[in-house]
Amino acid sequence: MEAIVFDFDGTILDTETPDFQTWQEVYRSHGVELPLEVWLQCVGGGTGEFAPDDYLEELLGRKIDREGLRTERRKRFLDRILAEPVMPGVLELIDAAERRGLRLAVASSSDRKWVESHLERLGLRERFAAIVTADDVERVKPDPALYRLAAQTLEVEPDRAIAIEDSYNGMLGAQRAGLRCVSVPNSVTRDSDFSGADLCLDSIASIAPDELIACFDRPNPEHTDA
Repeated sequence: MEAIVFDFDGTILDTETPDFQTWQEVYRSHGVELPLEVWLQCVGGGTGEFAPDDYLEELLGRKIDREGLRTERRKRFLDRILAEPVMPGVLELIDAAERRGLRLAVASSSDRKWVESHLERLGLRERFAAIVTADDVERVKPDPALYRLAAQTLEVEPDRAIAIEDSYNGMLGAQRAGLRCVSVPNSVTRDSDFSGADLCLDSIASIAPDELIACFDRPNPEHTDA
């Protein structure tokens, strides 16, 4: 193995739980529920398939003040994000990878400004040789473009890299690009189907980083194209 490619939202920083929770609070303030299975349509692959305000209007049967709702919701969301620490085990895995001379990247369906601003704030930006975001590709996860570009930028063959992902869409994108995938579900994605993951963990911190890396020291025998 020569490289590790991290997802960002929900993997390095848990932005997904506050995102869902704050939208859920909006729905409940209107007397309706936002089902998790509906929300999961957009996790790990941008929000192109699900618009929360469209769905809320559909449930209510009337128009809402979208601008006011989004402004107030986003403020609460950002306040919570700023209080979130780096996900458990991430720093230790980065340290172990650097000791072994592995190359590191981030592949995210979010935009570059979002990802880089938080990495800078967390003191992690310089730890990654490549950062690939939605700004760099036509299609985000589960399309393999982000992971293919990450491997290309790191100058490694896809089967010599592993992806660290928290979402089903992210797992599909990584594996379709030819990477093996470690799935680490969070509180929002834990009920998704990760049976196809090469390794599934409750937390990155649940396994010693050197042990995790050792699990993938052999090349991937199967390369899946999409």
